Amino acid sequence: MITPICEFDYNELLRQAVAEIEYARQTLARQVASTISGIHWNLGKLLYERKIESEHGSGVIRRLSLDLKQRYPDIGVSPRNLWDMKRFFERYFNAEAKLRQAVAVLPWGHNLLILNKELSDEQILFYAKEVISKGWSRNMLLHAIKGNYYGNLQSTPQSNNFAQTLPAPVADYAKEVFRSKYNLGFLDAQGPMKELKLESRLVAKVTRFILELGKGFTFIGNQHVLHFNAKEYKVDMLFFHRGLHRMIAIDLKVGDFKPEYIGKMNFYLTLLDRLEKSPDEEASIGIILCAEKDHLEVEVALQDIGKPIGVAEYQYLIPKDELLQIVSTEMEKSAKLN
Repeated sequence: MITPICEFDYNELLRQAVAEIEYARQTLARQVASTISGIHWNLGKLLYERKIESEHGSGVIRRLSLDLKQRYPDIGVSPRNLWDMKRFFERYFNAEAKLRQAVAVLPWGHNLLILNKELSDEQILFYAKEVISKGWSRNMLLHAIKGNYYGNLQSTPQSNNFAQTLPAPVADYAKEVFRSKYNLGFLDAQGPMKELKLESRLVAKVTRFILELGKGFTFIGNQHVLHFNAKEYKVDMLFFHRGLHRMIAIDLKVGDFKPEYIGKMNFYLTLLDRLEKSPDEEASIGIILCAEKDHLEVEVALQDIGKPIGVAEYQYLIPKDELLQIVSTEMEKSAKLN
């Protein structure tokens, strides 16, 4: 049975809350992100341990919020935020250490978004790592969750011939380096675009694109010209991967995969290796990035190809009408919580 909190207990609660904030503020200059998360975590823990529940504790939380705001006007301690801190602690205090460590460095807004979704520990860890490594904004995280980016990656098979064209250890590493799908939400696109426009957007935000590709990539250039037999051939985007010690040619396609794309990429890789590969470098790898692929079709198209080639899908922002619906739904939820 939950009993109303007495004045003495409330004063003790306030004192402990002030102590948590004071302690956190002392280390704020050294580690801002983790300290702010520590405030949320420790206040949530305090409310949990004092058994402050929504049924009987709303008055206590409102009073605590007012008193804390007077002392710390620059810290978000609204009643709703205090309840969210308690939810934050309740969600993760029994979780594995690696999950707690991952969410501890996320911005508070990102954590609130995740808290309001029904996600498993595995999903949360995946999205937290994406936010940390690629600098996703809250909106990008929302779009990724709404579009089930995690589920799509798990269900979309890798389409490549690395096992047939690369030594076993290198093939395994290449499979880890390249994904079956890439999220281009940072392009702020709301629908299909022409290939050159897609390329120009990627080049303009090449740092973000490299983050999406993963570690080890260095950008060489776009529309990279290869001269052969008195003709010019252009590779859409060319990278070098330090770990694989190979050039990586990327061909961008705005539509679905077509088998003839394999022959074109095979030709580009042959030219790269003949004209530009250094003696100490390994054979180049090609990645065809398209809007959609059929795994079996790619498998057949790659069957007799001797160069290492992979085909991956990309996705960017969801259609405008669907985005507006998501925003409307989120606003309705927010209004109810307030």
